[in-house]
Amino acid sequence: MTENTPISSIKNLFIWVVMSITAVVLILASAISLYVQISKYKEEMVEEVQIYAKLIAGYAAGGIAFNDSLSEDKNLESLSAADIVTHVHIYKVNPAGQLEFFASYNKMGQAKIPVMVNRTEELVEPKFSNDVLELMRPIHVENNLVGYIYLQASVETLNELTYSTIYITLAVLLLALLLSLVMTLRMQQRITRPIEALVHLVQDVSQRKEYSIRAKSSNLKELDILAEAFNEMLDKIEQHNKRQQEAEDEYRRLNLSLEEKVNQRTTALKEANKELIQTLEKLHQFQRQMVQNEKMASLGDMVAGVAHEVNTPIGLGVTASTMMLDRLKQLQQDFEKKNLKASSLAKFIAEGEENLNIIYRNLNRAAELISSFKQVAVDQTSESTRVFGFSQLMDEILLSMRPRLKKLPHEIKLHCDPDLTLESKAGPINQIMINLIMNSVIHGFEFMEKGTIDIYVEMQGDTKLCIRYCDNGRGIPEHLCKRIFDPFVTTKRGQGGSGLGMHLVFNLVTQALNGSITVSSEEGKGVEFLIIFPVRRVEPSKVAKSS
Repeated sequence: MTENTPISSIKNLFIWVVMSITAVVLILASAISLYVQISKYKEEMVEEVQIYAKLIAGYAAGGIAFNDSLSEDKNLESLSAADIVTHVHIYKVNPAGQLEFFASYNKMGQAKIPVMVNRTEELVEPKFSNDVLELMRPIHVENNLVGYIYLQASVETLNELTYSTIYITLAVLLLALLLSLVMTLRMQQRITRPIEALVHLVQDVSQRKEYSIRAKSSNLKELDILAEAFNEMLDKIEQHNKRQQEAEDEYRRLNLSLEEKVNQRTTALKEANKELIQTLEKLHQFQRQMVQNEKMASLGDMVAGVAHEVNTPIGLGVTASTMMLDRLKQLQQDFEKKNLKASSLAKFIAEGEENLNIIYRNLNRAAELISSFKQVAVDQTSESTRVFGFSQLMDEILLSMRPRLKKLPHEIKLHCDPDLTLESKAGPINQIMINLIMNSVIHGFEFMEKGTIDIYVEMQGDTKLCIRYCDNGRGIPEHLCKRIFDPFVTTKRGQGGSGLGMHLVFNLVTQALNGSITVSSEEGKGVEFLIIFPVRRVEPSKVAKSS
């Protein structure tokens, strides 16, 4: 037992429990009784005020019908006999359908109150407020509304009854608690005395280690059972002590040989741990090398694809330029022989313009491919921070992947603000998107005629970018979904799949971008990756000015 653990005795605990239960029960009963009694007082007062209001409304109907406000004021003076009524107003409906003051009563010593014509709906039901009870009642003559009566009554009598009831209830509550305390003290003495005797016996056994003494019977059945169990325990302890002494002698003999065995096994375990650490280091080196090979293989595929793609526009440019040289040579010969005709010159100019346009378009196309590839290659081999437009970055990525994607019917949709400009590491983002797209093409869209990839990009606040990557492929099996980011996990084992693509994505998101990535998928229902990482948003206007 720790020093901070609170210690309590059975006496105090018994008194505390009994008194707590008794107090809670008495308080609840008193509270319910008070609530019921006070509610009853309020209901009686409301009924009394409603009776007064009904009587006053009956008398006021005649006064309003004859438009005799003076007589009505005198009639209201009779309310002085009603102690609770403090103010009465009578309002009549004028020909315009509006309420106007007709007569009033103010109890002696009470200040006049303002007109209440705007509270007809509020005071349809009696309302307690500011130590008064208020009520407004319509006045009808032959089922026609001719006015309203406003009645205000003092709740002083109700408050006196309430306080009196509370005092009486508290007095009864305190008396009941006092009686309960006296009975509890008498009961706890009868219960705790045998327990104290048993406690003293246990203390003696614990301090003097004499297991030959035995507990005596008491007047409580449960304590008798406990004493018998304690006596049986003492018997077993005596027997156990004898066996323990014999076991200690045997232990001393075995301990000498055991120390030697432990030393031998400890030495063997150290050697095994050393070999395991060396193996683990080699495994990490191999894993890093495999990840680097994966990056370079991706870049090599891109180089081959872009080279093939650039060959077409350059070839067309070469063909057009060769044709231009042939036409120019023919034109020169005609010029030297003085056989040059206007029609030949016009034909040369038209063909020359067409060929030059072909050369310009194809060289411009090749320049775009090479520029895009150059930027993507620089990004893939660099993790430096730069400012870029996300839509432009995705266009460069898709353009560099065009040689691998153009023969496939799959569709890639980017949902992104075209003006979204960020300052972040473009290289890791480049590699992440390429790996995700190729993962969908190779694994997700296998055996599918046409697949769709949706990439949703939006800011979360001003400091975080959220990329939601979705495809409608065949999804990831449940047993692989939980391990998708582990190294060497692949569904193409033995078919060229290294199992490092998604592991590389995970490392780039968590380490290079300091972000997080989660995956959700059901087999046959596609896959969704959610990537969130910190960025700094840049206004496009500032980028334009700086550039």
